[in-house]
Amino acid sequence: MRVAVTGATGLIGATLVRALVARGDEVTALSRNAERASATLDVPAETWADPKAEQPRLDALRGRDAVVHLLGEVIAQRWSDEAKREIRDSRVLSTRNLVGSLSQLSSGERPRALVSGSGAGWYGHRGDERLDESAPEPGDDFLAQLSADWEAEARRAEALGVRVVLNRTGVVLSESGGALEKMLPFFKAGIGGPVAGGHQYVPWVHLDDVVGATIFALENEQMSGPTNVTAPEPVTNRELSKTLGRVLRRPAFAPVPALAVKTLYGEMAEIVITGQRAVPARLEELGYVFRWAELEPALRDATGP
Repeated sequence: MRVAVTGATGLIGATLVRALVARGDEVTALSRNAERASATLDVPAETWADPKAEQPRLDALRGRDAVVHLLGEVIAQRWSDEAKREIRDSRVLSTRNLVGSLSQLSSGERPRALVSGSGAGWYGHRGDERLDESAPEPGDDFLAQLSADWEAEARRAEALGVRVVLNRTGVVLSESGGALEKMLPFFKAGIGGPVAGGHQYVPWVHLDDVVGATIFALENEQMSGPTNVTAPEPVTNRELSKTLGRVLRRPAFAPVPALAVKTLYGEMAEIVITGQRAVPARLEELGYVFRWAELEPALRDATGP
């Protein structure tokens, strides 16, 4: 399979590229710095210097079987007005420009599939409601509206005859990035614990299964539309904290007040204080087998030896 990947040097992108290459697929990375991306990933790379303002070169997409679009500013940071604008525009505008390039290719040259990033935050704040892909409306908070706008831009490719899969990815377990990386120092110091009461659900997923589900989407022509990329059983923040403490052999019962998290992270704290009980109904329906379906083994692997 010939696959173009944007955001290829990020946590998910780099892991995906290596997995595709290991399978024998032909991968092209689209990057602001093609030389650095090529050297880092050992694959051909095409320059996409300003994804918010310009379309990628047609030659970067021509003749590929599929595109995986993972480009976006890091969400796990303090949300100033400028940061929120960059988080949104880096996703929405880059997707608009990507689809713009796809529209200029002939049907014979155009990739047949687009797997585009999105987030479980699409569902908004819904307490302990079990959420699968049949939920009709997004939430009304910043991340929900961001995800809705992001998905809308990707779905414009459907009018071109492109199969579009929208990966609503949960909280990725990896010590190299994302929420877990930020949690680890506190837990390793023995001062971790449930946040804001700990009753909110965490739609966790191991990095291996994010990559596995993405490859599954590339291969499976039955897949289209929203897809929850989350482990089969989300857990509460309290359960996650308790399990992480056990894995690290550290106490994990010190409660963390919501106010303390808001003071540290500002509006971004909503990700931790609230949550989604998202379940991967579509993946399971089509037969995807999770490598890490249970939390404790997943955390043991994600936190390393």
